[in-house]
Amino acid sequence: MTSDYKHWLGELKQRIRQSQIKAAVKVNTELLQLYWQMGSDIVERQQNAKWGDSFLKQLSEDLNAEFPEMKGFSIRNLQLICKWHNYYNQYFINTKQLVSQLKLSQAARLSSPSEKPFRTQPMSEIDTNTKQVVSQFENEFFSIPWGHHILIMQRCKDMDKALFYIHKTVENNWSRSVLDWQIDSNLFEREGKAVSNFSLTLPKPQSDLAQQITKDPYIIDIMGVRQEMQERELEAHLDKHISQYLLELGKGFTYYGHQIQLKVGDETFYIDQLFYHVRLHCYVVVELKATVFKPEHVGQLNFYVNAVNALMRTEGDNPTIGLLICKDKNDVVAEYTLHSVNSPIGVSSMKIYDQLTADYRSALPTTEEIEAEIRSMES
Repeated sequence: MTSDYKHWLGELKQRIRQSQIKAAVKVNTELLQLYWQMGSDIVERQQNAKWGDSFLKQLSEDLNAEFPEMKGFSIRNLQLICKWHNYYNQYFINTKQLVSQLKLSQAARLSSPSEKPFRTQPMSEIDTNTKQVVSQFENEFFSIPWGHHILIMQRCKDMDKALFYIHKTVENNWSRSVLDWQIDSNLFEREGKAVSNFSLTLPKPQSDLAQQITKDPYIIDIMGVRQEMQERELEAHLDKHISQYLLELGKGFTYYGHQIQLKVGDETFYIDQLFYHVRLHCYVVVELKATVFKPEHVGQLNFYVNAVNALMRTEGDNPTIGLLICKDKNDVVAEYTLHSVNSPIGVSSMKIYDQLTADYRSALPTTEEIEAEIRSMES
């Protein structure tokens, strides 16, 4: 077998995998669109034709008899389809109404001479932008698996929260177990909540994106982590389980290393953890503190941020960002401390969380695997 053949075979395998993924996504999209129309039809007939819930049993039997190879026509699933349609239908209606209102509002402004000097965007552009937003939502909505939809619908009573997890699932390609974990850890309430000075030290839109990538608190939920761990011990543990740690940090973080050496003058300093964020195009210095936040922590982190800018940052990199993760913090004290700091720094707390969902726990190593790993390390 020649090297050319091996190279071609590798490319062919990759194309086949990509084709399989595209086909699976297409099938999933068509299935969800079928479910949506079914839900709409069933709800309409129940309202207008006064059909009760009892007809779902007959419908389930008829569909299963006609399509025995297809799953999804059980009474329970038909009930879920109706619930799913009702859950999101009002949002779809409101979105379409918003498009119509924007068109009417812009048309009215164009027809009023007194309003013409304030025109900054043509109606065609507003119409196009709004359609793009609606189209993006619909693409995301019909692309995540049915099981994900059921989980989101059952766990999220707030529409904004449900839409958030739909978007994040598509953005990060979450499995259902990871989605379950993110909902369980209240990502919606935590994202973008760090105390920071980004709006004062970074230009828009970089400041907004920098704030968005933060969380408060950070959930340190990795097997073996203890509440009383010291900083170096916690840092070493996170370094060992970097894949789970990166999942908590979020999309875009690339791990550079821990205890990164910086030589400044005749002295040597060590950064707890260093990352590069591919969307912000900048280094992110992370300092872990196993104590409550103190103002002097920011001074130390500010020094590291300046040192990375001077020693590691290149022409293509944006200004380095600092992220301080403490055991706990007083938000007011953190805000006062950051007010006069020129480097972009965020301050968050951490929570050691040892109650994992069953799905997420199953994705972690078993006791036997951990013992085998320990034995291999000792030999």
